[in-house]
Amino acid sequence: MLKQCPVIENEKFLVRLVSEADANDLLRVYSDKNALPFFNSDNCNGNIFYYQSEEEIVELIKFWIWEYECKRYVRFSIVDKICNEVIGTIELFKRISNDHFNGSGIMRLDVRSDFENKQALYEIMTIITNPAFELVQCSMIATKAVNYAVERIEALETMNYVKTKDRLLAADGESYSDYWVITQGVITQQN
Repeated sequence: MLKQCPVIENEKFLVRLVSEADANDLLRVYSDKNALPFFNSDNCNGNIFYYQSEEEIVELIKFWIWEYECKRYVRFSIVDKICNEVIGTIELFKRISNDHFNGSGIMRLDVRSDFENKQALYEIMTIITNPAFELVQCSMIATKAVNYAVERIEALETMNYVKTKDRLLAADGESYSDYWVITQGVITQQN
């Protein structure tokens, strides 16, 4: 995994390692019942990432930082540079498995419901998708978008992500669908 977590940005958003200082802003994300259906909690031991207190968020952030230090995955905070608030997170890791996604980068994107729109999602994903190939040393990135995530799907399609019929298989035998993939070198950027 990453030796040093980069800071990546465009005109509107900045993506950097999550911090305990983000707890108050992230409580707005993870207590947002309208955002919850779009989170990818596949293979997360039943955690649906719904929290109601800042203390719970601080513990979650500590866990994410510990996982990063153990080199399992990185959880980035997404900062809206205009309002100077953390509006979501991106988890990124290289999957080692016995399924189609072995060796792929898995990207989990959680944002507040007011950012679950095509333009914001597109701008956020264009920040991280290209660097993700190098960050996790993979040639394919996979991310989840369920059928009702219309705006997210439109953003993915704009970038040339393609829905796959392959299922992500967990060690306990559970399988998960609704993954979209992109291979290195096929990203389209909107003008």
